[in-house]
Amino acid sequence: MPTRGQLRRERRVLVREREELIRDLGGLMLDMYRRNQFRQNLVFDRCNDLLAVERRLREVETLLASSTARGGLTVYARCLCGAPLLWGSHFCANCGRSIPDAPVVSCARCSTPLAADARFCPACGSYVEAPPWGVPAEAPPSSR
Repeated sequence: MPTRGQLRRERRVLVREREELIRDLGGLMLDMYRRNQFRQNLVFDRCNDLLAVERRLREVETLLASSTARGGLTVYARCLCGAPLLWGSHFCANCGRSIPDAPVVSCARCSTPLAADARFCPACGSYVEAPPWGVPAEAPPSSR
């Protein structure tokens, strides 16, 4: 996982590259219109380049949001084998033991796995309602 500083730098570079690609695409379209020579394959190639940059930008922003939301990679405990357990881990990276105190919920909107104490989803930003821990689900009505 890259650091937050690396992610922010990459995001700045990607935003500049995206703006440049949009300006170039607009200039290309204007030149094609002026010359009355439309080359569809050239436009598609430039649009695909732009979409690739936008996909990577979304990935970086998601990583940055999730690393900011959880405060970076903080060690909060150690496994029985002695390996550090990172926040949000559900298994030890060293021995594979499950971590019993790591409840998991998922975002109702985007299905991103979240820690049980999360208030907002780091991927989509939606509010996460607290699950009713310890409250049993309603039993179906009995038919007598």
